[in-house]
Amino acid sequence: MSKGHILVVDDEEDLLELVSYNLRREGYEVDCVTTGETALRAARSRQIDLILLDLMLPGADGLEVCRALRSDPQTRDVSIVMLTAKGDEADVVAGIELGADDYITKPFSPRVLIARIRAVLRRRSRSAAIDDNEAVHVHELSIDPIRHEVTLAGRRLDLTITEFRVLSWLARHPGRVFTRQQIIDAVRGDDYPVTERSVDVQIVALRRKLEDHGDYIETVRGVGYRFKE
Repeated sequence: MSKGHILVVDDEEDLLELVSYNLRREGYEVDCVTTGETALRAARSRQIDLILLDLMLPGADGLEVCRALRSDPQTRDVSIVMLTAKGDEADVVAGIELGADDYITKPFSPRVLIARIRAVLRRRSRSAAIDDNEAVHVHELSIDPIRHEVTLAGRRLDLTITEFRVLSWLARHPGRVFTRQQIIDAVRGDDYPVTERSVDVQIVALRRKLEDHGDYIETVRGVGYRFKE
């Protein structure tokens, strides 16, 4: 039984062969295409669970494809993992902002690739089942949105409204990277100072209040933050 249907989009034939071989060996159904335009047609004509999308493509590049996928009701919910060369931080941030679920830098090991794909599919499945009013329990942290309470290892934390919103958002999506702007958009309220610098301030405050567990919130250099999976 297939673990899921993956579309691999890259114009390097050797990489397509390597990736498709390893994914099929893990039990995934795999289709491979070499252009952005072909990827969009494939995503709209088949049931795809995840797209492994290279940023540097002939014709429509990866960012254009990502934007088109997220703007189309037929494909907006498919998981997207970007493939990028090291140092392309601006492109990574742009891709995450457009809705990509994760990114992997080239070169990468097949084992890391498989692990990241599993994690993205697991998060997507879990997110679809989560009610915004449902309590969150991750690591030693518990968040009750109804009572507006957070406890860590049984100890109640005293958080501001904005700190609560930021922590709740990140903890509901463990392992997923969010840019500062995405965090702003997720927790925006009338009392929220809408600047990217303010996100850094909230993260510093949260880490301080989490004390020995401050490493639950991880910094992804050049991109943003994520909650430890």
